[in-house]
Amino acid sequence: MNKNIRKWMEQYQVSGLSMARIAEGHIRVAESYGTLEAGTGNMVTGHSIFNACSISKFVTSMLVMKLVGQGLLDLDEDVNAKLTTWKVPENEFTRHSKVTLRTLLCHQSGIMDPEGSFGEWDSAHGFPSMVELLEGRTPYCNEAIRVTYEPGSEFAYSDAGFCIIQLLIEDVSRKPFQVLMKEQVFEPLNMKDSILNPTISQSISGQLSCGHNKNGELVQGKYPMYPYAAASGLWTTPSDLAILAIEFMDSLNGRSRIGLSEDRAKEWITPQCSKEWTGLGVFLGESDQEVEVSSLGWGVGFQCMMTMRPYSGKGIIIMTNADLGVHQSKGIIGDIQRSME
Repeated sequence: MNKNIRKWMEQYQVSGLSMARIAEGHIRVAESYGTLEAGTGNMVTGHSIFNACSISKFVTSMLVMKLVGQGLLDLDEDVNAKLTTWKVPENEFTRHSKVTLRTLLCHQSGIMDPEGSFGEWDSAHGFPSMVELLEGRTPYCNEAIRVTYEPGSEFAYSDAGFCIIQLLIEDVSRKPFQVLMKEQVFEPLNMKDSILNPTISQSISGQLSCGHNKNGELVQGKYPMYPYAAASGLWTTPSDLAILAIEFMDSLNGRSRIGLSEDRAKEWITPQCSKEWTGLGVFLGESDQEVEVSSLGWGVGFQCMMTMRPYSGKGIIIMTNADLGVHQSKGIIGDIQRSME
């Protein structure tokens, strides 16, 4: 396998790759290959941190489910009931169906991202507040967010929806999202290599991987980041993501370490609203007649994928510091996954 991975990395011009495999509910293999930055000797290790991009949404959904279990949030309540610093604008689409955490988590809330929105962080514009962003007052999203179809009726993948989730969590807890995630998830699970919206000046920067394009060249700025923590702000390792996956598997068997109930975990991977392939913050498929749960991350300079069969205790997380310009299944990540089936 090592030989094949190195061959594929050369074929696809992938500078660095890290992966973790789960079997019988435990991390069985953790491997790292290549360099953090093309042309250097900075080698990828098990503690090297990659941009998880939209796998952040899986982590956010875990925090949401924990807060629902604590009674702080309700999956089916109108989010406007607890939002205090901003409200979802009411219109003809919300007259009979309200925007809820459930519809936000499964991308069926009626909210669509404006074209060209939610790009990477620009130092000239700084970090936007969620209120500024949702009101359309930042270069990251220059249109006010609104409901454009009846909630629960259709699917539209939405970063804006997870920005609303982030704001709701902050309004209810009265704490920054990053602080609450650390207190409720990262620290209890001993996820020491995970951080939301890191800054390059932090001491952790020596562990951060640089992003590369499909030609193996460094992307502009080296470290593309997204200033929307709940939607795409996570930087982490495959082993830390494996810890989260195992926590989810354990919760299905009533063994959660952070207080997730078995019923809540089952609901997490139950088809939601109008689409059988959407769970709450994850996507659903079937493999060997068992539900397969997946979360994908794809952004400037990075691609990654997490898949698991929770009832079998199996999973794999692969993170790369290259954006190959094709879906994960059609690049090196797909080759590695197929070789392990």
